[in-house]
Amino acid sequence: MKIKSITNQHRRDFTAVYECQHCGHEQKGDGYDDAYFHEKVIPAMKCASCGKDGNEVTSVPSVPAHAVL
Repeated sequence: MKIKSITNQHRRDFTAVYECQHCGHEQKGDGYDDAYFHEKVIPAMKCASCGKDGNEVTSVPSVPAHAVL
C-alpha cells in the first residue's frame, strides 16, 4: 500500500487514503508520521482486495524527526 492522500493530521497522527500499487484498491486508515511507520509499517500493509503488500518505501514523514510538536 502507499499513501494516496492525507485527509487529516494532528501533530504526528494522521488519517489517510491508502492505495494498492497492484490493483488500485483504496482504503482509509490511520497512521503515525515518523520514519518507522513510513519505512516499515506502510510497505508491509496487505491490501484488503488482492492480499499483496507494497514491499517498498513510497513516502517520507512530513515532519522532521527532531521537530517538537
